[in-house]
Amino acid sequence: MKMIAFASRHNLSGRLSVPGSKSHTIRAVLIAAMANGLSTIRNPLPSEDCLSATRAARAFGSDVKIEKGVWTIQSSHDGLKVPDDVIDCGNSGTTYYFATAISGTLSDYVVLTGDYQIRRRPVGKLLDAMRDLGAFAVTTRSNSNAAPVIIKGPMRAGTIVFGGKMSQYISGMLLASARLKGKTRIEVQKAIERPYLQMTVDWMTEHGIKVEYDEKNYSFFEVEGPQEYKTVETSIPSDWESVAFPLVAALVTDSEIVIEDLDLSGSQGDSVIVDILKEMGGDVTLDGATNSLKARGGNRLRGITVDCSDIPDALPILSVAACFAEGDTVLTGIESIRVKETDRVEVMKRELSKMGASIEDTDHEMIIHGGKKLTGAKVESHDDHRVAMSLAVAGLFSDGVTEISNAECVSVSFPGFYELMNDVGAGFEIE
Repeated sequence: MKMIAFASRHNLSGRLSVPGSKSHTIRAVLIAAMANGLSTIRNPLPSEDCLSATRAARAFGSDVKIEKGVWTIQSSHDGLKVPDDVIDCGNSGTTYYFATAISGTLSDYVVLTGDYQIRRRPVGKLLDAMRDLGAFAVTTRSNSNAAPVIIKGPMRAGTIVFGGKMSQYISGMLLASARLKGKTRIEVQKAIERPYLQMTVDWMTEHGIKVEYDEKNYSFFEVEGPQEYKTVETSIPSDWESVAFPLVAALVTDSEIVIEDLDLSGSQGDSVIVDILKEMGGDVTLDGATNSLKARGGNRLRGITVDCSDIPDALPILSVAACFAEGDTVLTGIESIRVKETDRVEVMKRELSKMGASIEDTDHEMIIHGGKKLTGAKVESHDDHRVAMSLAVAGLFSDGVTEISNAECVSVSFPGFYELMNDVGAGFEIE
């Protein structure tokens, strides 16, 4: 159902917890599908993207049971099966790229697609790598390197090279490589989004797969296969990508909130948002004893330079924080961010400009001239969940009312976002 969200100037007060990590949940689901036996995943994120991962697991032959707070996955007793229908990955790029790579380990045809945004996202370099390892891997669209794709394996072990701009390609091939006979070597030129690569390696090693890799620069990965994944028995940590929204909301308004039940293990690269916002002058205090943070608003932020190459999902909300800051904020390392659900650089520039922001961009950086007074406006989410949530936060320190169309897309990664924020006083109205 199409929704419109209305945001206006409000201050926040209270305590809240964010849901489980999307990135961790999807990895847990697909590793469980490749393992031999029953897996139990606690505190999964029940978002649209993660449910897309469960559909992929079912397509590969797993029995998936979804209950509140607990998902169980019984993998196919005969190993991964060839799906008897198209795998629809919805809006989940992570599921799409991972499942595409995993499909290359099967000996018959697999067809994968997704929603209109997935059908625009590039997949050519991943298909090239799969063909280099002997798979049949093509898109059905002669004029586009995008879904739907047709895959037929099995791939053979060997060496492949990636340019490094899309960590999801690399993670997908890493996950699949454990199922190949022999040594697979993945070479990466100028790796970005490195925390996500580390997350994939950690999940693999924790579930029985030995991975050799360049721990400093992530320039290569080696997996000697076949190796068997152990079943998953885990609780998903809270999602730092989601923490960023109430955190920034508190800092750009005259607010004080406590965000509880945080993952302080360092396993999620987006936790660096705390350091970035503190460098901008934000009053943020982490409490390791209680796994919580306190954020107090009222202080004007200051512009800084931030390299977003390892934290691409943070750019939309950082651009909002930058509007509140005095001086210029420069966001660099933005190349891969232009090929997410949307070109997030262009979309945030366009929509925040409607509210009075002054923003420029080049191929390599986004420059926000902060300190401009924002005024509520009619803005578009472009069906991008992070854009919708970021614009809602912008509305909290703008004059007048901000009207966000297609606001329901937040369910992709943060179901209940508006309700949770309203619990601490955001005053969002939905119709």
